[in-house]
Amino acid sequence: MAKVTVSLDAQLVVEVMVLAGVGNPQDAVELVVRDYIARGHRTEAKIAERDEALREIDAGPRTNEG
Repeated sequence: MAKVTVSLDAQLVVEVMVLAGVGNPQDAVELVVRDYIARGHRTEAKIAERDEALREIDAGPRTNEG
């Protein structure tokens, strides 16, 4: 996999290291990025499930009232 070098504020990286419980800045930032991506995928899956459920409700038989 290709690598990218990014400059970040040292205080920001130290805070990420503390929160992630990791002693290596590279690993800490990578964990945060991977978590962010995974969270996005989970959100997309939840939205897709909700949309599918709404489609099933809309596709159901309709009763005429009146």
